[in-house]
Parts: sequence; C-alpha cells; structure tokens
Amino acid sequence: MELHFAARMEAFQPGIFNVLNDRKLEMEAAGRKVWNLSIGTPDFPPDDHVMQAMTQACQDPFNYTYAVTDLPELVQAVQLWYERRYGVRLTGEELTSIYGSQEGIAHIAWALCDPGDIVLVPNPGYPIFSVGPELCGARLVTYDLTEENGYLPDLDAIPPETARQAKVMVVSYPLNPVCKTAPRSFYEKLVAFARRNNIIILHDNAYSEIVFDGREGMSFLSVPGAMEVGVEFNSLSKSYCLTGARISFVLGNREIVQKFKTLRSQIDYGIFRPVQIAAAAALNGSQEGVAWRRQEYQRRRDALCGGLRSIGWSCPDSEGSMFAWAPLPSGFTDSSRFCFDLLEETGLLCTPGAAFGSLGEGYVRFALVLPPEELREMIAAVDKSGFLRRKPNI
Repeated sequence: MELHFAARMEAFQPGIFNVLNDRKLEMEAAGRKVWNLSIGTPDFPPDDHVMQAMTQACQDPFNYTYAVTDLPELVQAVQLWYERRYGVRLTGEELTSIYGSQEGIAHIAWALCDPGDIVLVPNPGYPIFSVGPELCGARLVTYDLTEENGYLPDLDAIPPETARQAKVMVVSYPLNPVCKTAPRSFYEKLVAFARRNNIIILHDNAYSEIVFDGREGMSFLSVPGAMEVGVEFNSLSKSYCLTGARISFVLGNREIVQKFKTLRSQIDYGIFRPVQIAAAAALNGSQEGVAWRRQEYQRRRDALCGGLRSIGWSCPDSEGSMFAWAPLPSGFTDSSRFCFDLLEETGLLCTPGAAFGSLGEGYVRFALVLPPEELREMIAAVDKSGFLRRKPNI
C-alpha cells in the first residue's frame, strides 16, 4: 500500500529537541556526564497540599467520568486568583480551561482565522506561536524582536497595510526564549494598536510568576481596554510545577472565549476532575512555594549567567522565565553546530537559537533546571575543556 500524507506535513521534520536528546542518551549510555539545559521542565515537586488534593480526588470513582465542563470551584479559584494577583475581575464566561497553553495556542486560530488571514508572530518566538496558525492555513507575518529594541515589538515599524489586514497578533512576556519582560507602557501601546487596526491579541503569560530582580510580573488583561481586544493564556505548569497535569486557562474577551469553547466542545470532554481539583488547591492555597521557587530560579540565573561571564562567555542576566538567552561566543556563527560541538566536548546540552526563528540564529537558550551547585560544576567543566578558547571551524 502506498501512503500519501497531507502536504502540510512536509513542513514538519524531527525537532531539534529530539535530535539533541538522542545524542544525549547515546552519551549517557557510554558513561558520559551530560548537563541537560535544553528543555524547560521544572525539577521541583508540586506543593504538598496540591498533591494531597489530587490524591484524595483520585480516590473518588465519580471523578473518572467525563468532566464536560469546568468545576465551579475551579472557576471561582481562577477568578479569585486573578483578582488577588493582578486586580483583574473575570466572569465565568470570560475564562475556560485548556490542556496546557501549547494545546490552546495550537487550536485557537481555528476559531479565529480563515485560510489566508494574516497572523503576526514574533521572530524569535516559541515555535507553537507559528505552528498553530499555520495548521489552519493562516498566513504568517513575522515581526522582528531585536536586542537593540529590548526585544519588544516596534509597532510603528509594522507596515500600515499589514496592520490593517492582520487579524491576530501573538505576544508573550516574559518571552521564551529571549527572557525579557515588557513594561506596562508597552501593553498600553499594544492595546491602542490593536483597537486602531481591529487586531485580536493573544498574550501568552506562562511566566508572570518567574520574574527576577523585583520586576513586576503582570497580566495583559490588567491594562485598560485589553479585555476588548484579546485574551490571555495563563498556565499552572511552570508556576506550580504541574507540567504533566496539563492545566492552563484562556481568559479575557467573552466572545473569543465562548467561540473557542464551542470549537473545543467538538474535540474535548473536559479536564480530568482530579487535575481540576488540584489546580484549585494550587490557586487557593499558600503561595509560599511560588515565591520560594522564584528565588531559587534567580539563584540559578545568577549561577549560570554570572558563571558563564566569569569564563569569558557573555551571557546577560535573564529578566524572567525559567531560561537564559546568550549570544554565541566570539567567532561562532552556526547555533546548531555550536550546540552539538559543545555537547560533544563539554557535556553541556543547550538549545540552538535557530530553533526559534531566523533572528534566533547566533544565540542559544539555557533552561534553569539544575541547582546552583551543579551549574557551577558544569561551568568549571566547560572552562576546563578549553572549548570556548579554541578557534572555531564555523
């Protein structure tokens, strides 16, 4: 039998994460030490009260039936948390759960876009920002994020005709991979830009609880007018270490949320009830664990970024997220080849910036997923290898 697949699949090849991971496994099988800073999976356990809520809920046989809708106690927990945390009041019709922000961002364009509609996406940016709209036939137009502009979109540089034609714009701060935050003044300008051009804003807010040096982790929805022009994705994956539970939310404009719920009702029977109960426990319970993990991520940031600078690799301090973003050392130009060579010679595994768009070339991303003492050991190994002092062949 000759199999014929959808033409859209030609655009998808094995991801760089898979290729790097395969080599990591080979090295570990051979007894090599690998410091894996490639994927942002928190290595902290969830808080005890969250795990206890999940465990207790799993003892009730009723909770294994279809959930269909969000539990009232979860809806209320989200509402109270958003009001406490951001000063944002939401009705029950202005929020819905999703199976992680990745799933939500992958599907929401199906509710918003027809084939050929323009979606503005960041370059560099997290891959799903582009993949989701692309899967439904939308036309991607990138906006540049540069170090010179603080990795903020230059809204005035977007051609007026493109802005008028655009239907959706994807924005995210703190932004993975470049690890920058955005000031409130930027969001105020963004809301005005969206209203003027009739553009729907999709704001991914996965890292508002992981910001450093006293910066404000804010909600796009806290800006006047934001509820009119868009929605926000907020996730419990990183803030509460619930990555495997896959629980996030879409919040904001009622019409957008309800239209998205209609789409998802065709493909979804609701979040597993024990996960909903655990999420409510996380939002309603003590937030001391969130604050402690924020401090721990900053300690890791300091150990990694400061340590790399001490051995001659210029790595700016991350402003937020659980990552760090660094330009390639002097003389290196190919981020993918650099990452493979760095892994082979030092055991440090990081992600090439090219995986996040053309403007990511020339950079690498590190995940802050090891404690400070291991990061210092890793930096000593990189320095001892002499890899950064060699004349590159690329």
